[in-house]
Amino acid sequence: MATMLAGIAQFERDLLSERVKSGLAAARARGKKLGRQPGQRPKSDKLAPQVIQAVADGRSYRWIARDLGINKNTVTEIIKRHRKSS
Repeated sequence: MATMLAGIAQFERDLLSERVKSGLAAARARGKKLGRQPGQRPKSDKLAPQVIQAVADGRSYRWIARDLGINKNTVTEIIKRHRKSS
């Protein structure tokens, strides 16, 4: 009995997955942009000059992140954007 219920549950899960995939494909076909949209970065934009100066002073990314209270990956992204724009 449990095996039969498990089989039905798996079948329903497969149907659900198929419906979601077809819905995403239809949305893409209509031109909908999926995923996280680029947005504002108020905190990292405000701290960017301090991060750039600290890197110029020879500080490590981890030290900068700890000192400014942000993530190390945020420091890396600020530096990437700065180098890209320069």
